Amino acid sequence: MTDISKHLACTLKGLRQQKGWSLDRASTETGVSKAMLGQIERGESSPTVATLWKIATGFNSSFSGLLTTPEEPLDAPVFRSGTDPQAALPRDSLQVVPLFPFEARFGFELFELSLPPHTEHLSDAHEAGVVEHVMVISGAMALLLDGEWRAVPESGAVRFAADRPHGYRNEGDVAVRFYNLIHYPAGHG
Repeated sequence: MTDISKHLACTLKGLRQQKGWSLDRASTETGVSKAMLGQIERGESSPTVATLWKIATGFNSSFSGLLTTPEEPLDAPVFRSGTDPQAALPRDSLQVVPLFPFEARFGFELFELSLPPHTEHLSDAHEAGVVEHVMVISGAMALLLDGEWRAVPESGAVRFAADRPHGYRNEGDVAVRFYNLIHYPAGHG
C-alpha cells in the first residue's frame, strides 16, 4: 500500500467515524458505491480524481485533505514544487499535486495539475459557494462552463463558480500544466 493509499484509507475512515456514518450512509452522501468506499478504506483501490471529488463533496471536506496532512504553523516559510510526488493518482489521466493543502484559516487549497494530450476530465458540481481560479502555465486548454467549452490560452486565467458541473479538455499534442486555486465558503472544514 502506498503512502497516499494509507493516508486516504485512514482519512476516509476517520471522516466516517467523525460523522457517525456507516458505509451505506457514506455511499448515499457521496454517490460512491459502498464496495468502492470499503476498498478505499482497506487500501485496495486507487480511486480516480472524480471519485475523490465525490467523496470530498459528500463529506463537506477539502480535496487535498484526502491526500495530504495539514500544514504546520506559519512560523517559517513553506516551499512547494509541482515535482513533489505528493499525490500520484495512477488510475486517472489528470495528475494532481497539492501545493498548499486546505487550511480553514485561509479558506483555499492550491494544486498544480497536468492534463495529457487529447484528454478530457469532467467534474461534478462542488458544494455551493466553491470558486475555482484556473491559471494555465503551459499549453492551452478548454474549460467547460455552463455547457460551453471556452478556450484558455497559455498564461491565461479564469475564475468561475464551481458549484455546477464543469470540465477540462486538452485538444493539443503536449500536456497542459495549470494551477487551480479552489476557494471554499466560510465554515468549510
